[in-house]
Amino acid sequence: MKQLRLLYLEECPYCKEAFAFIDQLKQEDDRYKDIEIETIEESVHPELIVKYNFYYYYVPTIYMDDVKMHEGIITKEDVKRIFDKALEE
Repeated sequence: MKQLRLLYLEECPYCKEAFAFIDQLKQEDDRYKDIEIETIEESVHPELIVKYNFYYYYVPTIYMDDVKMHEGIITKEDVKRIFDKALEE
C-alpha cells in the first residue's frame, strides 16, 4: 500500500471536510479501513514541510509517495479516487 500524507491547517473548513470524507469512506468500505494517512498540521510542524520538500499553496493537500495527488478544496469523490489509487499494487 502506498504512503499517504495529508497537509492541513486546524482551522481550515476544507481540511475539516477532508477528514470527514476520509472517515465516511472508511466506514462505508472495508477496503479503506487499513489505509494509513500521515497528517501534518503545517503551522505546528513547518520543519516537516521543508524536510519532505512539499510544494503547495492550498490545503488540504494530499501526497502519495511524494507525488501530489490533490491540492485545495476536496470532494468525497477526490478522496475515494486517491484511496483507490493507494490500494493499487
